[in-house]
Amino acid sequence: MQNTSDERRVTSHGFTLVELLVALVVSSLILTAVATLAFAMSSATKSTDDTSSKQAQVRFATLRISELIRQCRLICGTPGGELALWRADDNGDGQINVNELVYIERGTDKNYLRLCEFTAPNTQVSLSQVQTLNPDAYTVRRVTLIPECSNVEFYLDNPADPVSRAKRITITFNLAENNIIHQYQISAALRSWAGNLLSADGKSIVNDDD
Repeated sequence: MQNTSDERRVTSHGFTLVELLVALVVSSLILTAVATLAFAMSSATKSTDDTSSKQAQVRFATLRISELIRQCRLICGTPGGELALWRADDNGDGQINVNELVYIERGTDKNYLRLCEFTAPNTQVSLSQVQTLNPDAYTVRRVTLIPECSNVEFYLDNPADPVSRAKRITITFNLAENNIIHQYQISAALRSWAGNLLSADGKSIVNDDD
């Protein structure tokens, strides 16, 4: 028997199993690419931030130490391997006073650069005392310039007489940036060396009355 009525067939097409698998594979590839790109961008940002931060530390340390050396009166090496600078003759007495000293410290492991500024009362000290002075026995203010470096070395232009005759300092140190070791150098010379105040052997300050 023939059906003469209008018949409408609504056919719904869904994803076949093969199409669904292909869509999942494509989606996973896209998500993987996006995640990889995001990780790469994050790593690059961190690397840039690390480099920028350490470069800023180096620039600040170079400016601070160079200016300090240029303006100081005398440079003294110490038995502990630090550097003692007679920063200035603030009271004009021609003698070294504790609060006129600044030490450049590197630590026993030579793994940082730090300034030690004395804020103690105006106590007079000799050159020999400057070499053996224990900063922790006084009131000091410490400013860390390079907190994480290695192999810090101090070189004086007159190593045979490091007590007071040196007029130039070179500081070298290694710094890791993005796991790559770079060596840096800070070099500066005194503008006004107080050699006229030294005794003939250079081991003491001579008072005008002597």
